[in-house]
Amino acid sequence: MKVDILASGSAGNCIALTTSGKTILIDAGIAKTKIEKRLLEVGIRPDKVAAIFITHAHGDHIKGLPMANKYGIPVWATDGEWKGISGVESDLQRVAETKYGKYEMIDLGGVHLYPFQTHHDAYEPVGYAIEPDDGPRTCVVFDTGKVDSEMLEMMEGSIYIIEANHDPDMVVESNYPDSVKARVLSDLGHLSNQQTAEALQKLIKGRGEHIYLTHLSGSNNLPKLAEMTVKAALRQRGFIAGQHYHLEVV
Repeated sequence: MKVDILASGSAGNCIALTTSGKTILIDAGIAKTKIEKRLLEVGIRPDKVAAIFITHAHGDHIKGLPMANKYGIPVWATDGEWKGISGVESDLQRVAETKYGKYEMIDLGGVHLYPFQTHHDAYEPVGYAIEPDDGPRTCVVFDTGKVDSEMLEMMEGSIYIIEANHDPDMVVESNYPDSVKARVLSDLGHLSNQQTAEALQKLIKGRGEHIYLTHLSGSNNLPKLAEMTVKAALRQRGFIAGQHYHLEVV
């Protein structure tokens, strides 16, 4: 699995995953022209993107969706999130369907995607587990206020792309309005460094997994703080970065 983080953070989020001869995008939260430029910089032609998968319809995750129309790229999102998405041609719209309360697997031919529910103040937000026929299972979790047991079950894999959005003390001391502070810290907000660390404690087995910490707040977090929090939590399990797992803060 080739992972290219094209954008991460409050200004926009977009990840390119290439496996089994296919490139997919998870979210498209920066301008179309920037996505095109950054794809080319990592050796990917925009017209070769097989599909775009949306976690939720906030602007920092869907801003660049006009590129779908330009290149005829199918866009997948939940039925709820399509309520917040406009401008995608109808023949390119795909819906992540549920059956008996769980999302059905999406088959791209050699790559299988499993949407799963997350917890954010959006209509119907999801994360994605990506399982290629010939590569490691990858999990992408952006905006969510908590990680529950059902999420943990879906998130097991070898590559973790997960938000470590904020330090709660920094949020409390910030200049944000009280309503925004409450939203960020709520179960429908964003994961703190500690919440992310606790989830990874349960997921990492020390088998050389790759962790990408993403969606860091520019004002309420520090890359080194996010890194140290996760490393300390995994050290409690006896796992050392560079030996049992690999960690990158984006």
